[in-house]
Amino acid sequence: MLLTIDVGNTNIVFAVCDGERIACEWRAVTSTTRTADEYAVLLKPLFELNGLKFGDIDGAIIATVVPAALFDLRQLCRRYLNIDPVVVGDPAVDLGLKVLTNRPEAVGADRLVNAVAAHTTYPGALIVVDFGTATTFDIIGASGDYEGGVISPGINLSAEVLHKAAAMLPRVAIARTLTVIGKDTVPAMQSGIYWGYIGLIEGLVVRIKAEYGQPMTVIATGGLGRVFYRQTPAIDHYDPDLTIRGLVQTFARNKAG
Repeated sequence: MLLTIDVGNTNIVFAVCDGERIACEWRAVTSTTRTADEYAVLLKPLFELNGLKFGDIDGAIIATVVPAALFDLRQLCRRYLNIDPVVVGDPAVDLGLKVLTNRPEAVGADRLVNAVAAHTTYPGALIVVDFGTATTFDIIGASGDYEGGVISPGINLSAEVLHKAAAMLPRVAIARTLTVIGKDTVPAMQSGIYWGYIGLIEGLVVRIKAEYGQPMTVIATGGLGRVFYRQTPAIDHYDPDLTIRGLVQTFARNKAG
């Protein structure tokens, strides 16, 4: 079995995969101070609850946008799983795509493995919208190459900054309002955050497609993607497991090589 580790700015997603099937998936808060031993203490009971043990894992792959977390996650794999993990971004790791940007090394590992999985799942040119701490719009050519993207503040980040920067505005939950015009402070904020974000998604998708000049399919992923899928025609598909599949495919490609 394969352990995939996707380290985002807010959460780390651990998944145990049996071939292409995701057997188990867990989330933990991202922390740069957690040690390899603490990761083991966290994961061992989760494995046991699902009838697994560390010895069942024969491969591991890590993608991280938090470099400070890499050392202890690598130590976790080496010390407790007896595995040297594949790390997305290492020069020896082959993704099977070209990164056509000015600084390829600056593109987040999660965005690249999303590109890997999206290209193998959907035909033609693609826009992958990943809803996380930041919301990213990534452009994948019909050949599978990564061609650039857009980075905007995530919706939770936007809502939190609004609360912290304005003394009279409370912290509110992200929610779809039935009307755009709010009759009180909280629904007015929720409307602005939610429908304003819908406007951001639709506006950027229209502009990206116009600039790209070819038909494009839009795939949403990330935990908050489900909040917007089916609420706007700008999103064609919601694929919550895109990043994990990309990690599985990247591991398979490099193991085979």
